[in-house]
Amino acid sequence: MAALPAWGLLAGKTAAITGGTTGIGRAIVLAYISQGCNVAVNHLGLPKDESHRHSLLEEVKTIERKGINTGKILELSGDVTSPQTSEDLIKAAISHWGKLDIFVANAGVFKQAEFLKIQPSLLDHSVDVNIKGTFYSCQAAARQMVKQGHGGSIIGISSVSALLGGGLQTHYTPTKAAVLSMMQSMAISLGKDQIRCNALMPGTIATQLADHDMKNPTKKAALEARIPLGRIGDPNDMAGPAVFLACQEMSRYVNATGVLADGGMFSNLQ
Repeated sequence: MAALPAWGLLAGKTAAITGGTTGIGRAIVLAYISQGCNVAVNHLGLPKDESHRHSLLEEVKTIERKGINTGKILELSGDVTSPQTSEDLIKAAISHWGKLDIFVANAGVFKQAEFLKIQPSLLDHSVDVNIKGTFYSCQAAARQMVKQGHGGSIIGISSVSALLGGGLQTHYTPTKAAVLSMMQSMAISLGKDQIRCNALMPGTIATQLADHDMKNPTKKAALEARIPLGRIGDPNDMAGPAVFLACQEMSRYVNATGVLADGGMFSNLQ
């Protein structure tokens, strides 16, 4: 279910997003399309994920049937750890719609692991996807936006984990801190080109990455008790902030910052 009415806040815009068939990425894709934005969606293209791809396309059709001025969707498979994947995604968006206004670096991985048991393969994969994948994809988007010469918005999906430690997240929290830092440095580098770069920082959201906690009643209850709003976040809770950061009219002076959307969890220290 869309989190925002179809107000046309992104009408005529073109966006691209990595990891867009599930979780937070999927919610952002649907929100953007509902607001009139054309969206090029990256996904891994794994056979086990085909149901997610098909259901996303069906959900877009359902939105279109409501008669509102929705955007269009195209989807492309590829692994963001390869720079070519993001280059191909941007090229596909340009081929279909002639420009790129918004880019969301959303693809990410997380698997809980005890610090003393983390193997090099897990650490390498976390860094490759969460840091390198974000860097390569944002670089490809920025190159296109600079070439166009009319600015744009780049959003990196970080996390409250960029600001907080986690005993089972020693391989993960540094990568999300890196995304926040990357957006800050990109904003400085690209400000002269009128390209705004910000991080969206979700709290605990009920996605595939949080399945381990969601299936543990004790852990889930402890998390909910720490969140002032009293509930775990839903992917659609990220749709509004993502539209806000993408919309030039709403956030034209918001740059080089991290937008926390965690239900108040970070501030609840007692």
